[in-house]
Amino acid sequence: MPGGLSLRLDLRALSVVVLLLAAACVAGVALIGTGDAKIPVADVLRTLAGDGNAYQDFVVGELRLPRVLVGLLVGASLGLGGALFQSVSRNPLGSPDVLGLSQGSTAGALVVIVLMSGTTTQVTVGALIGGLATGLALHLLAWKQGVHGYRLVLVGIGVSAIATAVNGYLLTEADLVDAARAVVWMTGSLNGRDWDQVRPLLALCAVLVPLVLVQAGGLRMMEMGDDAANALGVRVQRVRLVLMVSAVLLVAAATAAAGPVGFVALTAPQLARRLTRSPGPNLVPSMCMGAALLVAADWASQRAFGADQLPVGVVTGVLGGGYLLWLLVTERRAGRI
Repeated sequence: MPGGLSLRLDLRALSVVVLLLAAACVAGVALIGTGDAKIPVADVLRTLAGDGNAYQDFVVGELRLPRVLVGLLVGASLGLGGALFQSVSRNPLGSPDVLGLSQGSTAGALVVIVLMSGTTTQVTVGALIGGLATGLALHLLAWKQGVHGYRLVLVGIGVSAIATAVNGYLLTEADLVDAARAVVWMTGSLNGRDWDQVRPLLALCAVLVPLVLVQAGGLRMMEMGDDAANALGVRVQRVRLVLMVSAVLLVAAATAAAGPVGFVALTAPQLARRLTRSPGPNLVPSMCMGAALLVAADWASQRAFGADQLPVGVVTGVLGGGYLLWLLVTERRAGRI
């Protein structure tokens, strides 16, 4: 390209990204039209284009569009965060769910909910602080001349157990109203989400996603090992620190916005890798896969169980738990665990 810039384009990966984005948009439009007040797809599209009546503008713009946008942003954040951790740890089990980051963010949010009866903004800040503290603990405990895959996973399992115990203790100390509020939040749900959750998450993604993508070249070289990456001119420790902090912030912000939605960060990068058949971290496909998975799961949680509407975290937990069992069996047969 002019100016000496080079670009390698993987057509299969590009096709997967386009298809996943289309699937996420279709699921989002279907979700906006779903509910007690059903709105036809044509009316949804017309309202999104600014040509709806007052009733449609209220239902779509104030009630349902924010929920869909939160779902897309949370799914994309979890997919990207999961891809980063799996790539840095070089381990398919290196997910925020397994490493305890989601539980740590939950602990920070519960402290605010249970002990302070905090507002939505305070809960968000608490989740971010809890996620950062958990990420710092993981980094320090797993560090031994670098952070390596299975050590990070084993330390993460221990940190996850501790954070889960802390969460249980906080619930026992809460009064009935705060405990009920906390349990609903801990399930992982998009119910009642509005523009107050969209704006901070969108701002954080606007800053962190470009920062992560700039470092993607170094991350791909790091998958060959630290020595090889150093020999190729990658400043390994700096790149790893920037990417891990970015991943922690993305996961913590997603947890603050929708609660600890399980297994999206684990499954999205693996599914994206299998679709693209491309080596490397597959960051953009993982983002798109996470967004499509979460919005589709939210649609299923509202439509697949008749009159009963389930929190989206229940659906992703059931599907993701089955996927985790399959992944463990596959890794064992391959001799990697």
